[in-house]
Amino acid sequence: EGLVVESGGGVVQTGGSLKLSCATSGFHFDTYGIGWFRQAPGKEREILSCINTRHDFTWYADSAKGRFTVSSDNAKNTVHLQMNFLTPEDTADYFCAVERVPGMRCGRFRSMYDYWGQGTQVTVSS
Repeated sequence: EGLVVESGGGVVQTGGSLKLSCATSGFHFDTYGIGWFRQAPGKEREILSCINTRHDFTWYADSAKGRFTVSSDNAKNTVHLQMNFLTPEDTADYFCAVERVPGMRCGRFRSMYDYWGQGTQVTVSS
């Protein structure tokens, strides 16, 4: 059975950076899209970015464009999310998930993903 584990969260000041990691096991890593999501207190979980490593495809939500970069380390079955210029509005729990059905791109909707990690908390102080 597949396993997904996020890491790299923490507390950072406004304008700072963090690099999150999503380690996976039990999957054909480059077959499925992997998505990054976040959920702030009292808000819906939103997708930030996704990556399909086999087809070298990435996608970003408007909230992530220009500040966040998704990448993969295929040798380690790990996907990263580099986050720059963080603001208090980025404070949330961050999750990654593996897409349910393999394809040539990656899904832009939460319902397309199974196998969620437990999340890692990011706090941006003002």
